[in-house]
Amino acid sequence: MILTRKLAAEFLGTAGLVTIVVGSGIMGERLAGGNAAIALLGNSIATGAGLIVLIYGFGNISGAHFNPAVTITAAVNRDIGVARGLVYVAAQLIGAAAGVVVANLMFELPAVNLSTKTRSGAGQFLGEFIATFGLIGVIAVFSRFNPKLTGAMVALYITAGYWFTSSTSFANPAVTVARSLSDTFAGIAPASAPMFILAQLVGTFAALLFFKWLTSVEENNE
Repeated sequence: MILTRKLAAEFLGTAGLVTIVVGSGIMGERLAGGNAAIALLGNSIATGAGLIVLIYGFGNISGAHFNPAVTITAAVNRDIGVARGLVYVAAQLIGAAAGVVVANLMFELPAVNLSTKTRSGAGQFLGEFIATFGLIGVIAVFSRFNPKLTGAMVALYITAGYWFTSSTSFANPAVTVARSLSDTFAGIAPASAPMFILAQLVGTFAALLFFKWLTSVEENNE
């Protein structure tokens, strides 16, 4: 029963996150009158605000991962077992797909509408690497030294990442897959998604290694 509640929280939290990302992207684009900067501003503010609510709302139930990269990090650090990590990822993927369907339907679009927005190139790969490396770093540093602020710092980092990374900071494999199912402002073409996911995984493992060393108690006491 406890695991069921955790999986429900991961499903609902990831679904909520994707609904916010895709829905605010659609709304922003419709209201911006062709001004992409205004649309991105609305998209990033909504995502950051929503993340704060979701993380602090579900954090005490499941840990509020909502992201396979975060779950992989937790499993490698042995904060959760591998088996639980796998079912977390499954719940996140299913939740992300549900979230994009809800967002599409809210705006009277087809439930699934494959994106045609190509996001490719070395710059985009680097942007996603930096976005994910930074996200895992923020979680590692604040969880170690100031855990009560972790949720807020994650939300602020992702909001900033929309603007300072070339990829607009997906930093989440489940969200990447889901965003390929919506041909809207926040979408990504299915052909572009594998490169993003690879960059996210590389960024995750690079951050794991670096921030494990950086936050080491033994190192910091020398």
